[in-house]
Amino acid sequence: MKSFAAALVLAIVTLCGLVAPALAIDAERAFDDPVLQERYESINRELRCLVCQNQTIADSNATLAQDLRREVRELITAGQSDEQIREFMLERYGDFVLYRPRLTAKNFLLWTAPAVLLLVGVFAAFRFVRRRAAEADAEPAGPEAGTQ
Repeated sequence: MKSFAAALVLAIVTLCGLVAPALAIDAERAFDDPVLQERYESINRELRCLVCQNQTIADSNATLAQDLRREVRELITAGQSDEQIREFMLERYGDFVLYRPRLTAKNFLLWTAPAVLLLVGVFAAFRFVRRRAAEADAEPAGPEAGTQ
């Protein structure tokens, strides 16, 4: 019985290992050079799929994501730097193409709002606690104080 369970587990693990490459977005390597391949994969993880919006172009199987991966591959082949490729994508698709948007004057409030709201909340809680403590100190202590 134990050998059957072990064989079943081994079969499931083997099948999962064989299925994983089939789920890959890019089954082929874009470059033979490992340095260029790493640059390609890194840039693809930084760019957002404009169709899926919650995935990078490395994770998306949308047609636009495939086109963007092809464009990145061509720009790397043309000798463009990572920054030049990012700037090209920003000019063409806007700030939304970056999976982790940069801090600019336009989105400064979005980046700082959580910290500002946290500080306002802490300040309000501090004032509330101090006011309640002052009210408690001002009230007479016990039922005998009100009868005199």
